[in-house]
Order: sequence, then C-alpha cells, then structure tokens
Amino acid sequence: MAQLVECVPNFSEGNNQQVIDAISRAVTQTPGCVLLDVDAGPSTNRTVYTFVGQPQAVVEGALNAARAAFQLIDMSQHRGEHPRMGALDVCPFVPVRGVTMDECVLCAQAFGRRLAEELGVPVYLYGEAAQTAGRRALPAIRAGEYEALPDKLKQAEWAPDFGPSSFVPRWGATATGARKFLIAFNVNLLGTREQAHRIALNIREQGRGRDQPGRLKKVQGIGWYLDEKNLAQVSTNLLDFEVTALHTVYEETCREAQELSVAVVGSQLVGLVPLKALLDAAAFYCERENLFILEEEHRVRLVVNRLGLDSLSPFNPKERIIEYLVPDGGPEPSLADQPLRAFVREVGARSAAPGGGSVAAASAALGAALASMAGLMTYGRRQFEHLDATVRRLVPPFHAAAAALTELVDADARAFRAYLEATKLPKSTEEERDRRAAALQEGLRQAVAVPLALADTVASLWPALQELARCGNLACRSDLQVAAKALETGVFGAYFNVLINLKDITDDVFKDQAPAGCQDPGSAGAGPPGGPAGVIVAGTLRGRRTPPRTPLPTGRPCSATQPPDTSLWGPAQAGGSGVHLGSESPPITCRPE
Repeated sequence: MAQLVECVPNFSEGNNQQVIDAISRAVTQTPGCVLLDVDAGPSTNRTVYTFVGQPQAVVEGALNAARAAFQLIDMSQHRGEHPRMGALDVCPFVPVRGVTMDECVLCAQAFGRRLAEELGVPVYLYGEAAQTAGRRALPAIRAGEYEALPDKLKQAEWAPDFGPSSFVPRWGATATGARKFLIAFNVNLLGTREQAHRIALNIREQGRGRDQPGRLKKVQGIGWYLDEKNLAQVSTNLLDFEVTALHTVYEETCREAQELSVAVVGSQLVGLVPLKALLDAAAFYCERENLFILEEEHRVRLVVNRLGLDSLSPFNPKERIIEYLVPDGGPEPSLADQPLRAFVREVGARSAAPGGGSVAAASAALGAALASMAGLMTYGRRQFEHLDATVRRLVPPFHAAAAALTELVDADARAFRAYLEATKLPKSTEEERDRRAAALQEGLRQAVAVPLALADTVASLWPALQELARCGNLACRSDLQVAAKALETGVFGAYFNVLINLKDITDDVFKDQAPAGCQDPGSAGAGPPGGPAGVIVAGTLRGRRTPPRTPLPTGRPCSATQPPDTSLWGPAQAGGSGVHLGSESPPITCRPE
C-alpha cells in the first residue's frame, strides 16, 4: 500500500486569481503531488489548498508553494475576516494511508527547517509537532495575529522553532505541524439559528464554558442560518473522527433536535473526507439495523442515505473521498487494477516481477473470492433460508481476505523491486557498502513479510471453509473445491518465497521473531483434517530445502442419499451439500435432490 500524506496549506490571499493560480501551479508541477482541492474565500481573503502524495513529495510541494507565495503576497497589505499571522499562515501534514503521525511530524519539521533556512522567516511548530505544550493549539500561537508579531517575536517565550526572531513585514510568520484529519460536518435543521446554536453548545467539547462542558470530545461547534438554503445548521469540526465519529455527531444532533421538536433534514460534508470515516459509520448502521452489506460501494451509499449527505447538493464519492482521488499504488501502475489479459501478459514477460509471489497472492485472492461466491449463492434463497445466519457469519472473512490478498499482488512486486534497486546501489567505499548491505537486508525482510502475510491470511480461512463446505449450496461444490486448491496454491507459493529469501537474511533476531516450527502441508495439524494444506509459513525456516507435500483435495460432493464422511467433517446441515474437500478417495458425483 503506497504511503499517502495530505498537506493543507492556508495562504493569505483569496481574491487575486493570478496569485491563487500561481500557487496551484507550484503544487501541481511538483513530482508526486496531486492537487485535490482549491478553496478560495474572498471575505476571509484566504485560500485553502489540499494536495496529497508520499511524505517527501508533499514536503517539496509545500516548499514550492511557499516560494511562489513569497514572491507574490505582501502581508503588510493584507486584510481579511479570518485570523492570520503570515502569508503562508498554517501548513499541517495529515496521515491518510500507510503513514504514522510520527512520520507527519518529521514532515513538518523538515518543512519548517527548510522554509526558515531558504526564506529567512520565523516558523512555529504546532499540533503533534509542538515542542512545548503551550504551542500545541494553533490559536495560542496565532494570538494577536500578524499585527502583534513585531512585539511577540521579541519575547523569549515566543522565539520561533526555526528561523529568526525578527519581524519580516512581507511574510509575517508560519505555523506548521501534524494533526489528524479534520472533518467539517454540518447537520441541517428546519429551525432557527438560536436552536442550532443551542444544540451546538450542548454537543461540542467546549460546551458553554469550563463549568458546563459539552458531551462530544474533539468536536468544535456553532449554530448558524443559511439564508440561501433557508435552513439552520449545526456546524461542527471533528478534530479526531476516531474519537468522535460522524454518525455520533449526527445521532446526538438528532436526539437534541427531537427534544426541541425540530426536524433534521440531512447533513453536509465540507471538503474531503477519509474513507474510514464513512466505513466506520456504515459499520455502525449495519450493526444497529442488522444489515448484511459487504461491498464498499454499497456501504458508502448506505451512509450517504442515513446521514442525508446529498440533501443540499449531490454527493459524489469519487470526488469527495480522499482515497478515491488518488491511485493506491503510487507512481507505479497497479497490477491488481490491470485487465486479466494484461496481467497474464506481464507475468509472462521477460521480467522477474511480477513473479511467483504475485501469482501466489492472485491465486489465493481468487480462492477467497470463490469461497465468498459459494456462500453468497447460498444466502437469500428460500430453500436455504434457515442457513442465512450461518452464511452471514461465514462470508465476511472470505470477502475481507480476497481484498487483503489482492493488495499483496502489488506488495510482492514492490518488495522485489526495492531489493533490485538495492543491488544497484554504489559500493565503492566502506560507507556505501554498509548502506547497500542494509538496503539489501531490508529488501529481503520485506520479501519475506509479504508471503508470511499471505500465509497468515489463508491459514485463518480454513475453519470457515470447512464449515461452508458442510452447509453450502451443493451446486457450488466444484467452486469450493477450486477455492480450496487456489488457497492451497497461494500458500504453497508463499512457502517457497519465504525459503528463498530467508536463507540470505543475516539477522538471526529477525528469523527467530516468528513462532518456531513450520508444518508441511498434509502433515498432522496442517489445516483441517484431511483437507487442503493449512500451512502456516511463520516459523524459522533456516536450513529447510525439501518442498512441502500437498495432497490433492479431490472433493466428494454428497446429497442426502450419499452423506459425507462424518468422521472428519461431521454431519451435513439440512439443505447443505456436505462438500468433502479433503478426501483421498475418488470423487462421488451426486446430483442435488
């Protein structure tokens, strides 16, 4: 999974379109940066840019934007309603995907240091990057705004983290830091501004003051009236949607509105939203309403409906969810997104990647998908209605595994390419040789980690596959047999990928971190009794050279007149197939009754 950081610089210019466009170009011309949104406010005289990329790319993009602003914005002439202290007023870095908060702190530090060195301007660190507790909150740093800076910079307690303690009239000062994704979320009311503000005071963390705090942590709120829409809104900022979720804010607002006999008519998301915020809301409504919804698209649609996100304007997930706006695989095209014919052609090309690891992951993903299909072919049919609860429990692990294993198709190819790049590093000096050796070892560790993840994922599926074989739709017996063999093939490939890479790893501590022992497929305890290989390639494999022995799952589908071998699988449930996945005896073909 490619790393993704969001950068949201706020520049103190919202009217001059030439300046706004020049800063936009500075971002878009930075390799690896994708500009997602430009929101200019004439009355605030401020423009908020949103762009994403890998950590190093977003730091470069922010620097390029700042360089452009340094030539074009004169803070001594700036007027606007929004609080501000600099031409680049604030520049936060936000983890989106595959990046930790600590890595975003490093982004802020690198950006702040280079900005101060190149432009000679004062820079403060705030949020998670703050050096002292008193600078965590942006309003504390920005108190007094631009006009207070000449005196503020003379005070020792307000010496900048980077750059000079002198006033730069054209620029002012900049705050940069790291924070979680901020979600601007408004709930619509058919009521008055005063009613909306009363609800906001009750739910926001600050409440009505120190003695009357509100109920929802990490939530800011205010009530206002939209004349152009002829309705009121409880306007909130979710500072950490993992502390207080979207659906929590909405449901609490609905409860407060009901007590005031005020109607809630949907909601509004301003700007972009992380996918996880919507999926968390989907999980809440699925659990509360006992809904069986697997597909991500359907879950997003459920949230749009339940929250009324399209009440004021159409809500297009492809334009509003940040992960949908950028490719997952970074600059390299994704193997998983290619048409099947193209993927097969690339596997067969004269290139080492994609190779056996990617093919093993694809095989396992198809096996998990087939098992999911067999379950869904049982679900929702009148003759299998008594099995609905069982199928609803069994199918989600296969559905999730299929998605996770698909990600490993690209992950394996990326791991190999990283190792290949390490082999090309210079080795003329001792320092270069050490750096090259470290890069090679890291590449090998990644090359081992991917197949281990594959094996762990597949190993968790065997119990569910065994149960599904007992109760699944008999018409899908061959699909389950193919699923079992595809999963087995994936683990078989993972086994050899671990072996070939582990032998060259010199770090014995790394080798010993995994649980000791490795089972051969088909040996006692290696998966379901008599079933396909339930290999867990998670042990110490040093010195292992013999390939695993894999019994072929012949499959023995059975109807009520030809029951399965209950000594291994137990009795088939009524209406099920009793598909025997692991028998060594010839298959017995039985037609459904």
